Amino acid sequence: MITFICGKVYEFSGEHVILENNGIGYYINFNHPEILTLGEVVTIFTYQHFRDDATVLYGFADKIELDVFQKLISVKGLGPKTASMILGRCKCNDLVVAIENGDVAFLKTMPAVGTKTAQQIILDLKGKLIEVKSEEISVNNELDEAIEGLKSLGYKAYEINSIKGQLVKSDCKTTKQYLSEGLKLLNKRSGG
Repeated sequence: MITFICGKVYEFSGEHVILENNGIGYYINFNHPEILTLGEVVTIFTYQHFRDDATVLYGFADKIELDVFQKLISVKGLGPKTASMILGRCKCNDLVVAIENGDVAFLKTMPAVGTKTAQQIILDLKGKLIEVKSEEISVNNELDEAIEGLKSLGYKAYEINSIKGQLVKSDCKTTKQYLSEGLKLLNKRSGG
């Protein structure tokens, strides 16, 4: 199973990216062109889906989005293509809030989601995404300041998002500790 790919952006559109890694181009279904730049090295978290006629890679900007995707495809009748389109349309936190509030109307605004599918998503996932939501939004002022510090050092939002979950779970208490830990994690990701 391919969990993530770190490579140079060779080509991308609104629905896919081709990452070049060691002379191999990986075609990944990816709905976040706004975070991509041609020639830039990025890490994309992936889900490898096996069909009778193909093996398909679905890509995600961070681990949280991948976790939500895996929960979505566990819903009866919801496939990876639809789950990927949903996450391309809305933020993970908005989706989690809608599911927890039983917001059928919001879910019906998602691509290929009708009333029955929206109700099934709520039935299958309500209460199961709380840990994802709290991981994404339970940040404190010190962490917020550290994230702003990383941005001012030139790190891109997707790079910072890819380590945010680890920072939230770390034992850091001060902005300086979060910043130091963030730099270590980012350096490790870039192979430094």
